[in-house]
Amino acid sequence: MSKILWACWDGGGNLPPSLGIGRALCVRGHEVLFAGRPEMIGRVRAAGLAARELTQAYALVDRFGWHPLPRVFGYLGSPAVGDELISVAREEAPDLVVIDAMFGAALDVAPSFRTPTAVVVHSFVRRMFDAWKGNLMRQSEGRAQAGFGRLAPIEELWGGRDLVHANTLAALDGAGTTPLANLRHGAPVLLEEKRAVAPVLPWPAGDLSPLVLLSFSTVLEQRSPMMLQRALDALGRLPVHVVATTGDIVDPADLRPPINAAVLRYASHDALMPRAALIVTHGGHGTAMRALRFGVPMVLTPALADDQPFVAAAVQEWGAGRALAKEPSADEIAAAAAAVLGDSRYREAARRLASLLANGDGAELAASAIEGLAPAVGQRPRQRAS
Repeated sequence: MSKILWACWDGGGNLPPSLGIGRALCVRGHEVLFAGRPEMIGRVRAAGLAARELTQAYALVDRFGWHPLPRVFGYLGSPAVGDELISVAREEAPDLVVIDAMFGAALDVAPSFRTPTAVVVHSFVRRMFDAWKGNLMRQSEGRAQAGFGRLAPIEELWGGRDLVHANTLAALDGAGTTPLANLRHGAPVLLEEKRAVAPVLPWPAGDLSPLVLLSFSTVLEQRSPMMLQRALDALGRLPVHVVATTGDIVDPADLRPPINAAVLRYASHDALMPRAALIVTHGGHGTAMRALRFGVPMVLTPALADDQPFVAAAVQEWGAGRALAKEPSADEIAAAAAAVLGDSRYREAARRLASLLANGDGAELAASAIEGLAPAVGQRPRQRAS
């Protein structure tokens, strides 16, 4: 069995699927070690997986002080983090390395690992290849402005690795093309972390009012109490019950929920979606795919994440929801929610897509793809990172 080092970015839609794949690999007998910034460690260990803190995660953050997201870009693009990953690989001597697709510092030093290496993408690739390219270009420009060397282009950072694995259905990833000969598709990985538990709702069990789930990003950098409040105000006008989850980046006490809403830090979406008539979301790939797996239509209000506008546009293209512009008004949210709730064609479209998502375990498919790199290890002596 193989020892696998996972260089991780723990963004809201990145860590849960990574943990799901890590679990699947461990069940197969592999040893998986996640390496990432301090905020990640507890969540990985709570999932029963091994984690190693990158102590240099913020060593150079002051050099990125000009950036609106200095801690994000100071971690993702830091040469100090890249150097530490080389040291970790030297100490741990992994057989395989997995790198999050957004982790520029790790992608930059990938050739130094001298092992088979996989890049894992947790959203569309063909639909948004130019956006991924732009993300890494922004990291490259940020490094240059901070006084460090630029990153190679995506064609090398991703295309030069042994595998680029996308945790999404090829059938949903559009008809675009990419220059990546190493791109493979699996399926969404929809792991729920242990902190997401089935909630006790305040309404009688026999109450037939439609249930709306309101869930925006759980990434601190996308924290927006204003937008959460605006969405609550909008849904407070409708004859529905609302469950809003804040992901602990917004204190429920800081919100003014309408009488028809319950605001929780965490709640199991898998427990709520069988009852849900509508999801209001920023449009992260994981939340959208989970909604579609349960056949629930959406109203999507993209925020900062690169994939959210593309996911929102795709859901609208499929007829399974309505996409709004960034920062929509309460009137716009209320109108879109009423329209989706009042037209059965949205739910019918979502249910048609549910049949596509019913088959194929994304974690197992990704684990098989990553595991498929392992035979090359047995054909030569293991080499330590240079």
